[in-house]
Amino acid sequence: MNNFKKFALGLLVALGMTAGVQAAGGGGIAWDKAPNRTNDLGALQHGAKLFANYCLNCHSAAFMRINRLKDIGLSEQQIKDNLLFTSDKIGDTMKAAIDPKQAKEWFGANPPDLTVIARAKAGHGGTGADYLYTYLRTFYRDDNRPTGWNNLVFTNVGMPHVLWELQGERKPVYEEIEEHGHKVHVFKGWEQVKPGLMTPAQYDDAMADLVSYMQWMAEPAQNTRVRIGVWVLLFLAVFTFIAWRLNAAFWKDIK
Repeated sequence: MNNFKKFALGLLVALGMTAGVQAAGGGGIAWDKAPNRTNDLGALQHGAKLFANYCLNCHSAAFMRINRLKDIGLSEQQIKDNLLFTSDKIGDTMKAAIDPKQAKEWFGANPPDLTVIARAKAGHGGTGADYLYTYLRTFYRDDNRPTGWNNLVFTNVGMPHVLWELQGERKPVYEEIEEHGHKVHVFKGWEQVKPGLMTPAQYDDAMADLVSYMQWMAEPAQNTRVRIGVWVLLFLAVFTFIAWRLNAAFWKDIK
C-alpha cells in the first residue's frame, strides 16, 4: 500500500510539473493561422527563392537535396541559375553559407537545421506552420538585445531580423488593462516605424509563401500521400459495400 501511495504521489508531482511547464510556455501572443499553399507551385517556387536568399545564409536544410526542387516545377537550369548559391552540384543537400564556429560566436549557438522545422515547431498554439508564420512577422527593434531585434513569439531570440528590409521596422502597441486587481499590458497591434520594400500585406503574403515552402520541404511527398489516401478510402468504401452485399447474399437462406 505504501508503494502505491508513493507511486500515486510521484505521478501527481510529475503531472503538476508538466502542467507548470505548459503554463510557462503558454505565454506570448496567439499564433496566426498560416495559409496552406503547398499545392500552389508558384507560391512554393517563390518560397524556395526567399529561403535560398534569406535563410541559407545561416541555416542549413541538410536532409533536403537541391534537385528535389524539380518537384515544385523548377527545371535543373532554373535551379542552377537562381538557387545554387552554396553548392556546386545540384544533387547536394542545402548547406548553410556561414561557418559553424562563426555562427556560434555571433549568435551564441549554431542556427538550427530547417529541414523539418515546420513539423517540429507544432505545439499548443497550432501547427508548426502557424508558429513560423507568426514568428517571421513579429520581430521588433530592441536596443537591449545584441542583435538589436527581439520577437514576440520567441522572446530574447538570438536570430536577427534578416527580412527587415522587406518588412521595415515596427514596434508593438500595448494597452494597459486591469485584470484580477493587477494592471497588465495586452498586445493590441503594430505601429510601423519605418517602411520596408513591401507593404504589410505584401510581406504577409511573402511569408505565407516562405512558410508553405518550409512546410512542403518537411515532407515533399505530403500532397502525393494525401491523394493516395483519398483513393484508398474510396476503395475501402466500395469494398465495404460489396462485402456487405455478399455477406447478405450468403446468409439470406440461413436463419
